Amino acid sequence: MIPFPDISPSLFEIEVFGTTFALRWYALAYIAGILFGWWIILRAIRTPRLWDGAPPVNAEQIERFFTWAVVGIILGGRLGYVIFYNPSVYIAEPWRIPMLTEGGMAFHGGFLGVVVAGLWFSRREGVSPLTLGDLLALSVPVGLMLGRIANFINAELWGRQTDLPWGVVFPGAAAQTCDGVIGLCARHPSQLYQAALEGLVLALVLLWLVFRRDDLRRPGRVMGVFLIGYGLARFLVEFVRQPDAQFVSPGNPVGLAFQIGGYGLTMGQLLTLPMLLAGLWFALRAKAR
Repeated sequence: MIPFPDISPSLFEIEVFGTTFALRWYALAYIAGILFGWWIILRAIRTPRLWDGAPPVNAEQIERFFTWAVVGIILGGRLGYVIFYNPSVYIAEPWRIPMLTEGGMAFHGGFLGVVVAGLWFSRREGVSPLTLGDLLALSVPVGLMLGRIANFINAELWGRQTDLPWGVVFPGAAAQTCDGVIGLCARHPSQLYQAALEGLVLALVLLWLVFRRDDLRRPGRVMGVFLIGYGLARFLVEFVRQPDAQFVSPGNPVGLAFQIGGYGLTMGQLLTLPMLLAGLWFALRAKAR
């Protein structure tokens, strides 16, 4: 087993009049991911060979859209966590919903928030929603990679117990309770698995499709590949990722959210299935065109 590295969740902390302000790696990951996404989209629309004629969207429109995208990420991510992962708690205490400092963001919720913002913006600006979706898909994986690395630094969203040599001993009693016994136990660093698959690998694939295969000329293709790639990566990692505590019980030790005949899916896998189906539809439709 590997001991958890001594990394602070904060890049730095300052105290002002008795109040401590901190810049956390998690917040920095969001900021860096959004800035990189903005940059790569601008580079794509400023590369003429990627398009049949003039790009269907300009830099000023992208700048305006990113304001709405940030709102969609934050609102959607928070509401997704509330609705999909902990509805009973927040129904009983609804005033806690806007308390982002408590933690609790869901990728699928943030994804839906950006989809809603994108559809609204496409109609308002007269931009093809498929082209906007392709550009957004290109921009997402690096942000996902940085976010999962930040999850690892925060020692959260760790994996299931393992005896593999790269198992990590995460801090905290919850992480060190294995088989009902509190003590040193190694867990899958599932955050790093996701950073590699959903982030690095998927980013390289999409960059290759856009800048080598010119797939922006096939509207919907890049978005479809992103949905398939993320869906497969998330579905596979869920097998070794520790489910949220509210889904685990003596009768359901693996944390399945949906069960039929002894088989089932975790909440992450369940939410990923529509993404996989949508991705296949967009990719096949783009190929047919």
